[in-house]
Amino acid sequence: MSTINAPRQVRELTQATGDFDTTHSKVVREFTKTYGLMPPAVESYETQASRCLKQLELKSTPIEKYQYLSQLRNNNVHLFYRLAIDHMKKLTPLIYTPTVGEACQKWSEIYTQPEGLYISYTDKGRIAAILQNWPQKNVEITVLTDGSRILGLGDLGIGGMGIPVGKLALYSACGGIRPDATLPLTLDLGTSNKALRKDPLYMGSRTDKVSPQEEEEILNELMDALVERWPGIVIQFEDWKNPFPSLERYQGRYTMFNDDIQGTGAVILAGAINAVKATGVPVKDQRAVLMGAGSAAVGVAKQIVHFFMNEGLTEDEARRCFYLVDTKGMVTNDRGDKLADHKVYFSRDDNNSNQYKTLEEVVDHVKPTMLMGLSTIGGCFTPSILQKMGQWNDKPIIFPLSNPSSKSECNFADAIQHTDGRALFASGSPFPSLLHNSKLLTPGQGNNMYVFPGIGLGAILSKATTITQNMIYSSGSSLSTALNEQEVADGWLYPDIARIREVSVVVTMGVIRQAQKDGVDREVRLRGVSEAELEQFVRARMYDPHRETEDVEGEIQGLVYRAEEEMPVAASAASGSKL
Repeated sequence: MSTINAPRQVRELTQATGDFDTTHSKVVREFTKTYGLMPPAVESYETQASRCLKQLELKSTPIEKYQYLSQLRNNNVHLFYRLAIDHMKKLTPLIYTPTVGEACQKWSEIYTQPEGLYISYTDKGRIAAILQNWPQKNVEITVLTDGSRILGLGDLGIGGMGIPVGKLALYSACGGIRPDATLPLTLDLGTSNKALRKDPLYMGSRTDKVSPQEEEEILNELMDALVERWPGIVIQFEDWKNPFPSLERYQGRYTMFNDDIQGTGAVILAGAINAVKATGVPVKDQRAVLMGAGSAAVGVAKQIVHFFMNEGLTEDEARRCFYLVDTKGMVTNDRGDKLADHKVYFSRDDNNSNQYKTLEEVVDHVKPTMLMGLSTIGGCFTPSILQKMGQWNDKPIIFPLSNPSSKSECNFADAIQHTDGRALFASGSPFPSLLHNSKLLTPGQGNNMYVFPGIGLGAILSKATTITQNMIYSSGSSLSTALNEQEVADGWLYPDIARIREVSVVVTMGVIRQAQKDGVDREVRLRGVSEAELEQFVRARMYDPHRETEDVEGEIQGLVYRAEEEMPVAASAASGSKL
């Protein structure tokens, strides 16, 4: 099949925030009626960037930097994304985690401007009408939260809006989804946080959380209203206290996924694939202890089970490689408590009636090759546990995945110190590189931003009717192949985050191909294209803020040229009418 031409959509020229850009020429300013509404100098991006970075440095705290960047995004959207792409490592922690956690906690306190769409439980029965208030006609993706479990910070009510706002900023910066095609969405179902309900500045509903049945009813209405307004919209659920019911209810019916369960599982899968390969230990001999048995931990474990099965194990053999630990100890069938449904799959029946009540007891019992944490219990990977991992394994796999860094099960320095530099390490929060025996070691970070932009963009470009579990798995397996030669030589488990746009292309292509295999793609013309043609198609459809000024200049020059061509015709017609 010949190469597909993928022209970018010509955007509407309005007085939207993206038009107040000091790189625009005077001709563009005249056409967009922004002439005189900003200083007269036509600047280069380099000048803009220099000013913004200097202003950013004047802010003394992360939350002040977050507020500055939020204001920039709302006032000059393309400049914001140019900076985000060019300074990814520096700005990502300020745009999203860990700083967004503080922003969510203080959302009602620092609120200055509208961002996103809020739907309250009292809006039940009129959600479709409220969605009509959103000004953008073409929305391709939404991130939806109820604020009930924000990061490791608990129920923050409508303060959770910081998560959809930040997450969608990364969809645009990392995955190339146009900012004006995104919808941050918070469902205000009340809050169980009594302190918030008593806070005079709190801007959400001052009621207790609605019942699960009431939540299901309003969610059903919302999901139907979203696809009615924007057919084909990708719906990503984020930071729900109990994410499993909605995933089970809507997966297969809508183009949706849950990043806490599926995205986390996929990105850790990628690191696990590369780590397992680096150990040289066959998958049948791998033993994984997971500290934490919540939705994210189960999602991670199930993705790695899939990998072990692809390597030749049966499902039961793969499942039995995992030992989950919660606040009561190792999850077993005969522990005496009623297990949550999501824990049953990994519950052990081979413990000979022994109950292991602490993480260290479980580690001593299992002697794992792989230790993962999704517990939000900072420091629970103690020096003693880390030393044992180093004694039992030539290359112990140690993944403390909880966010923020204060809740990480251990830090990079401790993992390296107590394993004599041999740990294969990946964390949920960023940690600095360090020198060990005169060698610079760089920690891996299992950041979901490696996969969710590609999942979203892949679903959009393939026009997927649903997002299958195979597509999620493919995002992780594709990520594991995205390292360049130098990164592989240095023993990295994940690519350099500065290459995230390149990585997103790889992940997007993997998701599209899997959608085709699963028969859920509607963009059928992509099925027969080569990998090179598919890559060209993906790159052509990615939003690039660095192209915006040039594209606007070209669009306006074209309009001016056509207008000049039409003027003689119009003049001739007018002259003829007078005869």
